[in-house]
Amino acid sequence: MKRGDQLGDFLASRRAKLRPEDVGLPPAGRRRVPGLRRTEVAQLAGVSVDYYIRLEQGRAAHPSCEVLNAVSRALQLDPSEHDHLLALAHNKPRRRPAQQRKVRPQIQHLIDAMDPMPAIALNNRMDVVAWNRMAAAVIVDFGRLPAADRNMARMVFLDPAARDHYQEWQKVAEETVAYLRYSAGQQPDDTGMAALVGELSMKSEVFGRLWARHDVRDKAHGSKRLRHPIVGEMTLFYETLELPGDPGLILCTYNAEPGSDSEISLRLLDSLTAREPRDGASLPGEAESPARRTTTTGT
Repeated sequence: MKRGDQLGDFLASRRAKLRPEDVGLPPAGRRRVPGLRRTEVAQLAGVSVDYYIRLEQGRAAHPSCEVLNAVSRALQLDPSEHDHLLALAHNKPRRRPAQQRKVRPQIQHLIDAMDPMPAIALNNRMDVVAWNRMAAAVIVDFGRLPAADRNMARMVFLDPAARDHYQEWQKVAEETVAYLRYSAGQQPDDTGMAALVGELSMKSEVFGRLWARHDVRDKAHGSKRLRHPIVGEMTLFYETLELPGDPGLILCTYNAEPGSDSEISLRLLDSLTAREPRDGASLPGEAESPARRTTTTGT
């Protein structure tokens, strides 16, 4: 899809989410399509209707930051959506893509030192490029998977067992697609990202439907409710940190609320897997099962 078309579709999708009363306009009666009209967005942004139409059609050359900021305010975009708008309009992503599947030894040492806190490093395509022992115990034995399969989005949408492990699978799916959409806007020329989106769109009807919504969300922090095959249900909180020396890579850590049942479960899992190698091994007396090949936390 051309970049102008992506910009237009994104603006139209945000416009469709708002009602007149959401932005202080009087209700305008029955409408043929949901959301605000282009004329209303132009009025709120303080630009001409003709210019906003050209902007939404991808025909406005080099829109200024002032205009884009005004449109962003009119559409009530959040920070992730605002970044996405600027990236699409100016073709200047905030982040440079990180497409490597390995990290510097120092980053791996840092992740290992965080054990027993689960930690992974992700690139823009949600490939897991580094992990520690507890991440392998909590999420999946990444070392057992081919490199191409170490991708959180593929795990969420293409592994049937993921729906059992995520207690809120729909929420995880929506967050995953929103982050991929945001990341795709930051790296418009990444053919690998385009291939990943194409593969998931063909193989997962749910992914295709969510991708068409144009929701975007940067990865920051949140929680995951999961059902672990060994220690049962846990709620883990995740935090993501950008690595300035490795643009495009993010470090994602997981932890449980102090004193909670989830913390007890996490400590139990730590003790049960304490002697396992970092790249993953079955527990003593345990045969490998499909559940051990699927994600249980996501990112």
